[in-house]
Amino acid sequence: MSHLMNTYARLPVAFTHGEGVWLFDETGKRYLDALSGIAVSTLGHNHPRLVRAIAEQAASVLHTSNLYRIPRQEELADRLAALSGMDEVFFCNSGCEANEAAIKLARFYGHKKNIDHPEIIVMENAFHGRTLATLSATGNRKTQAGFEPLVTGFVRVPYKDIAAIRAVGEHNHNVVAVMLEMVQGEGGINIADDTFQRDLRAICDERGWLLICDEVQCGIGRTGHWFGFQQSGVMPDIMTLAKGLGSGVPIGACVTAGHATGLFGPGNHGSTFGGNPLACAAGLATIAEIEDKSLRDNAVRVGDAIRNGMREALVGVSGVIDIRGRGLMIGIELDRPCGDLVRQALEAGLLINVTADRVIRLLPALVFTEQDASTLVSALAPLVRKFLGQ
Repeated sequence: MSHLMNTYARLPVAFTHGEGVWLFDETGKRYLDALSGIAVSTLGHNHPRLVRAIAEQAASVLHTSNLYRIPRQEELADRLAALSGMDEVFFCNSGCEANEAAIKLARFYGHKKNIDHPEIIVMENAFHGRTLATLSATGNRKTQAGFEPLVTGFVRVPYKDIAAIRAVGEHNHNVVAVMLEMVQGEGGINIADDTFQRDLRAICDERGWLLICDEVQCGIGRTGHWFGFQQSGVMPDIMTLAKGLGSGVPIGACVTAGHATGLFGPGNHGSTFGGNPLACAAGLATIAEIEDKSLRDNAVRVGDAIRNGMREALVGVSGVIDIRGRGLMIGIELDRPCGDLVRQALEAGLLINVTADRVIRLLPALVFTEQDASTLVSALAPLVRKFLGQ
C-alpha cells in the first residue's frame, strides 16, 4: 500500500470474494456484512441477476459517451421517473456529483429569477460529499477543516428546525432552495419526521424555493420505500441518488420535478462516464430485483427485526441512548465514543461502522433475511454489552 495516498484508516483485512450477505478474507474467514459497502451493495455479493446483467453488458459495449444516445440510460431514466413521479434524470458517477448537479441547478434557478447571489439552506450534521461545493454544504467542521476558503452560498440551520428555516426566509431574500437528507446517514441515522417534511414543502411552495432531497444513502428501497420522501408523501423538486442504485457499480443520478425541470440545456452540465451502458445495466438489474423479490417490504420486516432484537438484547443496559432507524438504516447511539467497536466486531466476524463518534451504523443489504438479523443481533449485542462494561 506504499503508493496509495493515505486517505483512509483502513482495517487490516482484504476480502477475496462474497456470497449473499457474507464476505470472505484471504484466510477463508467469513464475515457477516452488516454495512454493504456503506449502503452500496443493495443485492449483497455475487448476486446472480446482477452478475449476469454486468457480464452481458460488458460483452456488448461498456462505454460510448454521452455524445450519443444510450438506450440503457433512457430505460433507467424512465424507470426512475415512474417510481418517483418525477420528470428528468441526469446521470453521473457518485453521490457528491449528483449533489453538485443539484447545487448547480438551484443556482441556475436563482439566476433565472434575477437573484445574483443565490443561497441554499442546509442542515447541521448533514453530509453531502467531499468536493468543494458539497463539502461546504456539509454540516461537519471536522471534514471541512483544512480546505478553506469554503464555497459561499450556504446558510446553515439545525436539523428539523422549521422555525429557523422560516426565520432565514424572513430575512434572507437570496435563498433559492433547501437541501435535506430525509435520513442523515453520516450524521448518525437522524430522521426527518413526516410533519417536518410536509411543513418544509409548504414553506418552499410559499417562497418559491426548490426542495432538494439528498437520497444518496437512503434511496433505492433502503427505508422500505423506493425513496425516503415517499414516507411523508411530499414531492421534491430535486432528488439525488447514488450508492445503492448500481449495487456496487458506480452510478449517481440527479432527478428533477416541478420548477427544476427543463432548467439545464446542452452545455450547462455534463459527465464523461455518467450513465454509461454498464452502470445503467447494473441499475436496471438492481431495480428489477428489488421489485420482483419485494425487497422493500423485506427491508421493513428485517429492519424491524434488527431494531427489536437489539432493544431486547440491550434492555436495561446503561449507556445505550437510542436504537432508531427506518428500514435497513439503523443507528444504535451510545453515551460515549465507540469507534473501537468496529475492530472488535471485525475480529468477531461482523462488519459494522461507527459514525458521529457514538452511533453504531448498520446498513445491511436488502437481501438480508430474518435469520441474518438474528445472527447479527447475537454477534453485536454481546460486544456492545462488553464495551459498556455490562
